[in-house]
Amino acid sequence: MTSAEFKRRRRQLMRMMGPNSIAILPSAPVAVRNRDVDYHYRSDSDFYYLTGFPEPEAVAVLIPGRKQAEYVLFCRESDKKKEMWDGARAGQEGACEQYGADDSFPIGDLNDILPRMLEQCERVFYAMGCNPELDKQLGEWVNELRNASRSGLHGPLEFVAVDHYLHDMRLYKSRSEIKAMRTAAKISAKAHQRAMRVCKPGMMEYQLEAEIIHECAHLGARFQAYPAIVGGGGNGCVLHYIDNKDELKDGDLVLIDAGCEYDYYASDITRTFPVNGRFSNAQREIYELVLAAQGAAIAQAKPGNHWEDPHQAAVKVVTKGLVELGLLKGSVPKLIKEKAYGKYYVHSTGHWLGMDVHDVGDYKIDGEWRQLEPGMVLTVEPGIYIPKGTRGVAAKWRNIGIRIEDDVLVTKDGPDILTKDAPKTVEEIESLMGKSRK
Repeated sequence: MTSAEFKRRRRQLMRMMGPNSIAILPSAPVAVRNRDVDYHYRSDSDFYYLTGFPEPEAVAVLIPGRKQAEYVLFCRESDKKKEMWDGARAGQEGACEQYGADDSFPIGDLNDILPRMLEQCERVFYAMGCNPELDKQLGEWVNELRNASRSGLHGPLEFVAVDHYLHDMRLYKSRSEIKAMRTAAKISAKAHQRAMRVCKPGMMEYQLEAEIIHECAHLGARFQAYPAIVGGGGNGCVLHYIDNKDELKDGDLVLIDAGCEYDYYASDITRTFPVNGRFSNAQREIYELVLAAQGAAIAQAKPGNHWEDPHQAAVKVVTKGLVELGLLKGSVPKLIKEKAYGKYYVHSTGHWLGMDVHDVGDYKIDGEWRQLEPGMVLTVEPGIYIPKGTRGVAAKWRNIGIRIEDDVLVTKDGPDILTKDAPKTVEEIESLMGKSRK
C-alpha cells in the first residue's frame, strides 16, 4: 500500500467522525511465545489499515480539523543500542517522514500529552476491550477531566465504537487492496499446485504443509494467513484439523486448506485431491457434487444479491445430489426446510476476506442479510463430510471429507475468482498429478 492510500483512509474516517472528535487506535501488543521468545510481530489490522505503521508500542490519534496536526503518532523513540539487537525503529522523525504523521511523540509521553488532546473533544472514537491497559488509562483521563469541570474543562461527553466505522470501510476493497489480494491468491494457488505435484502415498501430512509454506515464502509471502489444514482420509472430516501429523495413505483423499498473507492481505484456498492421483468412483461422485454446489454458489456472488444467496444455492445443489446418491431420502424442498443436509454439510458457505482471513464487516443490516456490492471479497467453500462413524451409509462413502474453496471478488460484471489458478476439476487435478508421476 502507498502512503497516499493510508492518507485517503484516514481522511475518510475523519470525515465520518466530524468536528470536536478524536479517534484513538493502539497497535497490537507483542505476543510472548515462551519465556524470552516472542512471536513474529504483526500489527493490529485496524491500526495498520489507517497507518501502515508496522512497529509495536504505538498509538495513532486522529483529530479532524485540528490546526497543529490532525494525525499524531505516538511510537518508540530511536535507540541505537536497542536497534542493534532488534532492528531499526522509525522514531519520531520516521513516523512523520516515512509514515505520514503530521506530528509524533515518544510513546512514553502518552500520559502527559493525550489527556490534553481529549480536553477539547466531545466524542471519543475508540474500540473498547482491545487493549485493557489503554482502556484503563483512557478511563482515568476522562474521569480526571470530568472532575476538573469547575475549572472549565468538560472533556468527552460520548464514546463511539470506531471499529463499527472502520470495519465497514474495510469491507469495500480499493484497487490497491485488490491488487495485493490477487497477488496473495496467485501465490497460494501455485503452492496448492506444488502440493498436488509432489503428493504420494507414504508422505506425511506435515511434509505437504512444508511444501505449501516453502512455495509461498519462495514467491515472496513469508507468512501464512492462518495455520494450514492438511487432513488425509478421516482427518479431512475434521473442519479445523491442524495437527498435520499422520501418514497419507493410498486410496485416501487429502484436504488442504491453506493460504498465504501478502502485504497484510489474506488468501484462503481449499482443495481436496486423491493421495495417489486418481479419484475412486465414490470419491469422484461426492467431489463432483461439491464442485457443482460451489459453481452454483459462486454464480450468486454478484451485486444486488444478498449474503445468504450463495449459501442457499449451494444447499439446493447439495441436497438434491445427496438424494440422488442415496445419502438422503425424501423430497428436496422438505429436506432443505428441515436442514437434513446438515448431517453432511455442517458449515456456512463462506465469510468475508481481507486483512483478516475471517475478515470484518456485518453480515446483516437491521436484521436483514446484507446486499453484495462491488469491492467486497468473500470465500465460497461448500463441503461434504462423511466421517468413519457415520451411521446408515455404505462403507464406500466413509472417511470422505471434501471441501472446495475459492476467494471471490464481487464486481459490477459478476464474480471474479481470484484463486482460479488452483486446479479444481477432476480432470485438471488428475492431469497435473499424473504428469508429475511420469
